[in-house]
Amino acid sequence: MPAEQHGKQPQQLSTLRCSLLTLAILTLLSFTFLSLKYSTPQVSVANFLGDTKEISRTVEQDGEDFSDIYHSPRVFKFNFAEMENKFKVYIYEDGDPKTFYQTPRKLTGKYASEGYFFQNIRESHFRTLDPDQAHLFFIPISCHKMRGKGTSYDNMTIIVQNYVESLISKYPYWNRTLGADHFFVTCHDVGVRATEGLPLLVKNSIRAVCSPSYDVGFIPHKDIALPQVLQPFALPAGGNDIENRTTLGFWAGHRNSKIRVILARVWENDTELDISNNRISRADGHLVYQKRFYRSKFCICPGGSQVNSARIADSIHYGCIPVILSNYYDLPFNDILDWRKFAVVLKESDVYQLKQILKRISDAEFVALHNNLVKVQRHFQWNSPPIKYDAFHMVMYDLWLRHHTIQY
Repeated sequence: MPAEQHGKQPQQLSTLRCSLLTLAILTLLSFTFLSLKYSTPQVSVANFLGDTKEISRTVEQDGEDFSDIYHSPRVFKFNFAEMENKFKVYIYEDGDPKTFYQTPRKLTGKYASEGYFFQNIRESHFRTLDPDQAHLFFIPISCHKMRGKGTSYDNMTIIVQNYVESLISKYPYWNRTLGADHFFVTCHDVGVRATEGLPLLVKNSIRAVCSPSYDVGFIPHKDIALPQVLQPFALPAGGNDIENRTTLGFWAGHRNSKIRVILARVWENDTELDISNNRISRADGHLVYQKRFYRSKFCICPGGSQVNSARIADSIHYGCIPVILSNYYDLPFNDILDWRKFAVVLKESDVYQLKQILKRISDAEFVALHNNLVKVQRHFQWNSPPIKYDAFHMVMYDLWLRHHTIQY
């Protein structure tokens, strides 16, 4: 082989490699461009920056005082504004509204939270009639309404199963994520049980429930602890009334759980703790139970037959520091609010040292807890129509946080 031909071969190989490399880079750039152009949703850099500027402007104009009752005040403030600006929920319209779907049974009583959410979502700007714009899909089945009509537990399960399966077969939305972008709301413990007949609904969709105990299938990173709020409140909200709170701790209720039996047995005869082993009868006087909240520094909230109870929201409303005495319990808005800034969170085994624990809390610490408690009261209040930062908006914010983990 001539020398000059031998020298050209490496040169040609080098040129070929460069050509192939250039072709690969152009191909990669083409696929990247097409991917960005036709991806869903289509968001340009200009639109993204515009949205961010608009959200930042909203945050700056909001004069709300965001203290350390939140895990991250600045993150909450910015993300909440983003939610207000973008979040959309589609409500399935199937089902006869006169029976078990679409409308709440009532807005009063210990299951009022379910009714309020049903009403609030319809009168809020979060609702969209276009499913293609929706971030989440609401399955509006009311187990509380079924309960009010005297439907048996077994029939509830069948009704829920048939209803959800009809939505799955009729619409394409469930199958895109196997229900991960769907949610339902129930504040009745029976409602939680009624949905368990459809495993896909329990495992995949977001459950906003009032019985969030880890040992009954509640999944904290997916599900939401719906606050159980007994509305309307009998008396105005407490606050700025520390001098009137002369009782160390208060609890009155039914002994329908092991921890409540122990609480009553150990402390019902104590002179500094006001512990009654039965709910206070109306015969004792008008609103005696509620007035005890006003006079107490700490209100004991032990788990009952179902972990959650309206006592926590009552304590917050009346300005009495809630003492959470329950294992395996996901507190409402736990991923947003720092409960240790306005409540005392204990294990059930701490019941035997309850008095000593409360007495070790200094006056300065109590004042700080009380002041923070007043700040969170608005988050545990339902309104119609809903008001910014109320219970409805906090539930929506929890849903907004969870929708980010869903991949289409």
